[in-house]
Amino acid sequence: MAPTDESGQVGPHVPPSDTTPPTRPPAGTEAAPSAGMPRWLPRAMVLALALVGVFQLGTWAFHQLIGLLINIVIAFFLALAIEPAVSRMAAHGVRRGLATFLVFFGLLIVVAGFFTLLGSILAGQIIKMIEDFPQYLDSVINWINNTFHTELRRVDIQEGLLHSDWLRRYAQNSAAGVLDVSTQVLGGLFQLLTIALFSFYFAADGPRLRRALCSVLPPARQAEVLRAWEIAVDKTGGYLYSRGLMALISGGAHYVLLQALGIPYAPALAMWVGVVSQFIPTIGTYLAGALPMLIAFTVSPLYALWVLIFVVIYQQFENYMLQPKLTSKTVDIHPAVAFGSVVAGTALLGAVGALIAIPAVATLQAFLGAYVKRYDVTDDPRVHGHRRRGDGPGPLTRARRLWMKTRQRIAGPGRGPDDSARGA
Repeated sequence: MAPTDESGQVGPHVPPSDTTPPTRPPAGTEAAPSAGMPRWLPRAMVLALALVGVFQLGTWAFHQLIGLLINIVIAFFLALAIEPAVSRMAAHGVRRGLATFLVFFGLLIVVAGFFTLLGSILAGQIIKMIEDFPQYLDSVINWINNTFHTELRRVDIQEGLLHSDWLRRYAQNSAAGVLDVSTQVLGGLFQLLTIALFSFYFAADGPRLRRALCSVLPPARQAEVLRAWEIAVDKTGGYLYSRGLMALISGGAHYVLLQALGIPYAPALAMWVGVVSQFIPTIGTYLAGALPMLIAFTVSPLYALWVLIFVVIYQQFENYMLQPKLTSKTVDIHPAVAFGSVVAGTALLGAVGALIAIPAVATLQAFLGAYVKRYDVTDDPRVHGHRRRGDGPGPLTRARRLWMKTRQRIAGPGRGPDDSARGA
């Protein structure tokens, strides 16, 4: 029976003496976290490792395919360049495949004829230089003997060259490098074949390629893609037109010089300088100037020096005056942007980047210009860099304010210039 107090109410239950009540943790403390690994951590680690692996695989694949990607870019711009001719022939009833073949065949004939003509000229001049080399050497030896009072002989020089260690090492290295040169030539031919095949596909199947690309886009995006394609064709054609015009100007200028000096094969050499200097980036200028100098040297060493001086001067005129202005007219970009795009393209892709930088930047600029909203500029003299009369304080007022600020700074922050004078 439960114990009761005097009021008759049941008293509180008293636990037995041999049991202890459970202890509660102190206020403000929480239960210790579980020592086990969170469930999401293994999955996060596996996902991170998978992302790293995919990134490494993508980087490796990109480096392996960078050559193919560059060839595809070159082929695409070449296809854009011949697109107007192919489309014009297709509009007159010629199949696009046949029209593309005819354009490529015409280009092949022009290029082959150009290099065949120059090759025959170069071979003849090299043979002539080899036959006349003893006479050149005798004239140089006589000039050295008369100037420095020496007794050199051509026979001694020839024997020294034939028995020199330098010539022996050069012959060994040349023999060992024949295989490397052959490999590079075959690689270059394969690269040209790859570019030609992709260019033929892009030009012949241009409508099908555009239809396949637009089929995965909504109608609004399709119009934008077709507009970008049309702009790229126009800008690439304008760029090639500007290059052809500069080649014509360069060839004409060099023809005048070579004809005035009496250099043989002046028309062919002028054509070589014009084409090579404009359509081979980076090293085209040096290749273009080397051949006229070599031919001029067979006539007179002084003529070769005159050709070198003219090539250097004309190259500076073309780079800083002719090319930026002409490119800005045909491709419709600022000369500074054209120069900067060539520098950036060279830094990114080398010679290929220098060749395709201007049409790529012109296409991007024209495409973005269609979506940038422009406003009319107010007729304000400050737009032209002129300051309107009465704008701002005059020079005397600015000088007086500067003098007052200087006196206040010397006098201190809490004293004016009059107080400073009275204290002094």
